[in-house]
Amino acid sequence: MKFDFMRLLVICFLTLPTISHSETKIPEAVSKIDIQKYVGKWYEIAHIPMYFQRKCVANTTAQYSINPNNTLSVLNSCRTSSNEVIAAKGIAYPQNTGNSKLKVSFLPKGLRWVPFTKGDYWILRIDPDYKVALIGGPTNEYLWILSRTPTIDEAIYKSYLETAEQYGYDISKLNKTPQ
Repeated sequence: MKFDFMRLLVICFLTLPTISHSETKIPEAVSKIDIQKYVGKWYEIAHIPMYFQRKCVANTTAQYSINPNNTLSVLNSCRTSSNEVIAAKGIAYPQNTGNSKLKVSFLPKGLRWVPFTKGDYWILRIDPDYKVALIGGPTNEYLWILSRTPTIDEAIYKSYLETAEQYGYDISKLNKTPQ
C-alpha cells in the first residue's frame, strides 16, 4: 500500500510543474463594453471556419443595432463564390451586466425559445477606440477578428493573434477574409 501511495506522490510532483507553467488561459470576456460604441458595422478580418459560414468567400460584415428591450439586432452578410450576397438576421441577448457576453440566435422569431439554440458571443478583447475586436466563446472552437475598416495594420493583427493564442486558440486554423 505504501509503495502505491509513494508512486502516486511521485507522479503528482512530476506533473505539477507542467500544469502550473501552462501559458494558456481559458477564454475570458472583457469585463465591460460600451454597447453604444460597439453597435454599427464591423468587417470580418479573419475567422476560424464554421459550418454556417461555409458559403462565404469574401466581404463578410456584421451590423449591430440596439433594440428597445436591450437586445441587439444582428445582420451578418457575405459574398459567395457565385458573387451572390447572402445575409442572416439574428438577435443577441446580453448575458452579463458588462454586455461583453452575449447569446446569439439566428432562428426565426417564433423558434428562439428552443433551448440550446443560441451561440456564445464573447468579446475577448477590444481596443479603447472600438476599432478592432476579438470574438470567441468559452471554448476554442470559433474565433473572429473584427474591424471597423476592411483592413487593419499587420502589427495590430499579430497582436490580436497573440491574444488568441494565449487563450488556447489554434491560430493555424484562422482564415483571413478578403474584403
